[in-house]
Order: sequence, then structure tokens, then C-alpha cells
Amino acid sequence: MAARKRASKDSSAQTKPNDTTTRPKPQEPPLTDPPIAPPKLGVILKLTLFFSVPYFYLIFYHYKIEHELRKSILINAALSLAGFFVTVKMIPVASRYVLKRNLFGYDINKKGTPQGTVKVPESLGIVVGIVFLVLGILFQYFNFTADSNWLVEYNAALASICFMVLLGFVDDVLDIPWRVKLLLPSFAALPLLMAYAGHTTIIIPKPLIPYVGLEVLDLGWMYKLYMGLLAVFCTNSINIHAGLNGLEVGQTVVIASAILIHNIMQIGASADSEYKMAHAFSLYLVQPLLATSLALFSYNWYPSSAFVGDTYTYFAGMTMAVAGILGHFSETLLIFFVPQVLNFLLSLPQLAGIVPCPRHRLPKFDPGTGLLTGTNDGTLVNFFLRRFGRMTEKSLCIYLLVFQAIACCFCFVLRFFLAGWYK
Repeated sequence: MAARKRASKDSSAQTKPNDTTTRPKPQEPPLTDPPIAPPKLGVILKLTLFFSVPYFYLIFYHYKIEHELRKSILINAALSLAGFFVTVKMIPVASRYVLKRNLFGYDINKKGTPQGTVKVPESLGIVVGIVFLVLGILFQYFNFTADSNWLVEYNAALASICFMVLLGFVDDVLDIPWRVKLLLPSFAALPLLMAYAGHTTIIIPKPLIPYVGLEVLDLGWMYKLYMGLLAVFCTNSINIHAGLNGLEVGQTVVIASAILIHNIMQIGASADSEYKMAHAFSLYLVQPLLATSLALFSYNWYPSSAFVGDTYTYFAGMTMAVAGILGHFSETLLIFFVPQVLNFLLSLPQLAGIVPCPRHRLPKFDPGTGLLTGTNDGTLVNFFLRRFGRMTEKSLCIYLLVFQAIACCFCFVLRFFLAGWYK
């Protein structure tokens, strides 16, 4: 609990029993935390235009998508847009509550400057998670019937995401050791794994068919184990590729945008109705994720006035993992996650205990120049600083997000050249 300043009694202001007049006691102003900075909506508008133009071009012009399916996509987009505005309004309200409960942090990358002494509200990913789940539940009214084959898996997906939001918030409050954090996504993925009724087969790449002797291999329970491990990786990889204002949400925005474009391309190019529905299912989850994440990004971009906490990183990683699993494009999803894979490989010696691992593996900040210097810690953030030299936090984050976008573009180029030869 935060210490409260109690008003002291002024003996000179007290009246004797035989006094006929009373003096009003001076009123102290209530102790309230200052409001957080307004959202950076100009940045969000630029990002939205950059990603939405190719997306809606594919939906309305390039591909001939069935009317009913397009209608469902647009209804989901409209709900997502409403979720964006609700999230923007709710974050300042939630920030006051978390500050009252001492859920705040100081920006380590601004230590030694006035900004480094500001209490920044933590765990505001809880707002994004709640709004996302409400949107996901409301969307069922417009798209699914009571006897829909997809309804069970859709609700299981929402249950897994909800479970992950809860565990992420618990981690923010209790500060769970990182070894335990590795197991949390396994528990959160259980509703999805238990309800999963799709195929458990993989298509053997054409160059390997002569050696394997099969075109399709049924993995059975091993496929579900793979799904669980994918959820663990996606969730924790977002969590450890962090430490800069806007990096956690920014990488989610880039990957989610790539997933949306990939889903539309697969829906438009396929004639298989079941295949189309799988990608539409993924799209229904990622559109509200992108919209609510953009709302959080407007507060989390440099200089950040709100910290996302483990609640958001776990939520975002689980949502994208669920979208990849049920959309049946886990291989493509892993290519979208190339920067996170590289960061994990760089981090592995420290995570495994081979090399000492400090609590915060952040760069060194020079308050005199405002520049960050890379340390020997095994993170992609420090690797970029060692490779490209000292730079500001904002510039470093932009470099990393551009690298994320390049990785996603590389995935599309790779799929284009390997189409028909690899699978």
C-alpha cells in the first residue's frame, strides 16, 4: 500500500466548549497521481494507413472473396475498430487504479534523467486482453451458429487466451521466477489442445518424399505436443525480446499485420472451403489483436507513458500461436518470428545458466548523451548496439521493428519462390 499523508490537527484551530463560533479546518488537496500522457495518435494513424492499404486492396480488389465470408471479415474489422477506441479510453482509467496499487515501474533506460523518476503504470496489457476477449465473445453472435463445427475450437482458443491473460497478470503481481514462466503457456494451451479436433498430419516436402516414402505423415499425439511447444515458444519469445519503449507492442503489430495479409492471400488463392475457413478463423482472432495493440502502442511508444507488463507479452504471444495453430500455418508463423528465434538463440546460454544472467539484460544508458551502449548480454537489442554502434532508444526500436518487417517480407518472398517445389 502507498503511504498516505494524514492531516494533522491544529490545536489553535480547535474551539473550547464555551466558544460560540467555529473556524473551518483547512482542507488539503487530495493526493492523486498525475494523469498519463495523451496517446500518440499521429503515429498510429501512419501505421494504420501503411498496413491497411495492402490489406483492403487484397480484400476488395485483388481477390474474389465470397460475399458472406467478406461480410464476416468486415464485421470483425468493425468490432475491432470499436475495440481500438474503447482501449484508448480505458487505458488512462486503468492506469489510475494500478498506480493506486503500486503497480508501476521506472524506465531504466532513462535513469539519471527527470523521465527516469516518473512512475509509469505497469501491467496495462490487462486492458487489451479484456477488450480483446469481449470482442471475441461478441463476434460469435454475428458469425457462429449454435451447431457450428468451429464454435468449440473458437471458444477453446478464447479460453486459452483468457487463461494466459490471467497467468500473465499473476506474474506481474507476484513476479514469478523465469523457470516457472516457461511452463505457464503449457497450462494455458490445455483448453485448446483438449478441444482440438483438426488433422494431426503434416505434408512432407516434395524433395524429401523419396527418402520418407510418404506424402502425408500422421503424427498423432506428437502433433499436439508440437502445438503446445509452439505456444510456449511464441509466448516466451515475445516476453524476452523486450526492454525498449514500444518494442513489445511494435513487434506484435508487425507480425499481426503480416498474419492478416497471409490469411487473405490464402483465402483468395484457395478453392477449398475448409482451408478458407481455417484462415478466416485465424483472421477473426488477429484483427482485434492488431486493433487493441495499436491502442496500447499509442501510449507505449517512446517516450512511454504506460508499460505493457508480462500480461500483454503472454497474451500477444498466445493469441498469435493460437492463430497459427488453428490456421494451419505454423511453419510460416515461425518465419515471421525469425527475430524472436535469433533473440532466443542469443539468450540460450544465459537462460540455460551456462553464462551468468542478470535480472535486467538491458543496454547501458548514458544520461549525458541520451545514448544506449550494448552490453555482452545475449539479446538482439544488445547485438544491434554492438553491431551498429551507440544510438538513442527510439532509433534502436525503429531499427528492430524494421528488421521485424524485413523478416516478414522475407517469409512472403520465400513462400513465393518455394511454391510448387517445396510443397
